[in-house]
Amino acid sequence: MHVMTKAFIVGHPIKHSRSPLIHGHWLERHGREGSYERLDITPADFPDFVRTFAARGFAGGNVTIPHKEAAYLAVDRRTERAERLKAVNTLWVENGLVWGDNTDVLGFMAHLDQSLGQDWEQAVDTAFVVGAGGAARAIVAGLQDRPIRRIVVTNRTAAKTEELIRDFAGGTVQLESIPWEKREEAVAVADLIVNTTSLGMAGQPPLELDLARARQGAAVADIVYVPLKTPLLAAAEARGLRIVDGLGMLLHQAVPGFARWFGVTPTVTPDLRAIVLADIGET
Repeated sequence: MHVMTKAFIVGHPIKHSRSPLIHGHWLERHGREGSYERLDITPADFPDFVRTFAARGFAGGNVTIPHKEAAYLAVDRRTERAERLKAVNTLWVENGLVWGDNTDVLGFMAHLDQSLGQDWEQAVDTAFVVGAGGAARAIVAGLQDRPIRRIVVTNRTAAKTEELIRDFAGGTVQLESIPWEKREEAVAVADLIVNTTSLGMAGQPPLELDLARARQGAAVADIVYVPLKTPLLAAAEARGLRIVDGLGMLLHQAVPGFARWFGVTPTVTPDLRAIVLADIGET
């Protein structure tokens, strides 16, 4: 008997998730029998969901806001990446145990590589990361694996910055914090600037970051993808800086999960990007 593989994305709320579009496209493209559905699960019900999803017929799925830290605590086993980040965004079952991984790291770095070209990090001495939440942790972890000398972090809440730096200290890359009020000083020395906050997203206040002192040749990345060209990226482009939009991270982080549940490794193509852009209302 042929069993259809089922996967999910779980969050609260979840209706805005674009992940079903991505996985649906790959299922069709690779001729796989399967489904990928949105599940709205409250934080109170989430730990029980992690223990029972396999019994409900799911091979695994993705975890989004606000459950990534709870997923880290709820799984039986974690990858080394997930251990470093203390957050899980991908679940599957192996030998009766629920495993958790974090593919945000791979997603962000794969998109940087694709957008800026191979060896981009050779030109980066200092990276400047704005924010200190879950996405910032993934991005700092990814950048630490590259030959970059220094990463400077800022956040509106200084305690969160200090916690991130404490958790990721050690290794060959120098980690430093800068107060939120002095963030423009970091702009002046950075070869790569990354916004990991929701500032600049549709419906959110803009990220107040003046790029006037930015180095020529610097690259500016934003993990926000609605709108695709955030005010920060528009300002960077106006100054002739290289820009990296937020959509690529979403597309690339989906690859390892799909490969695990459906048994084929998909690729991020212009077609896929166009489908998601049309859904966001960007042409």
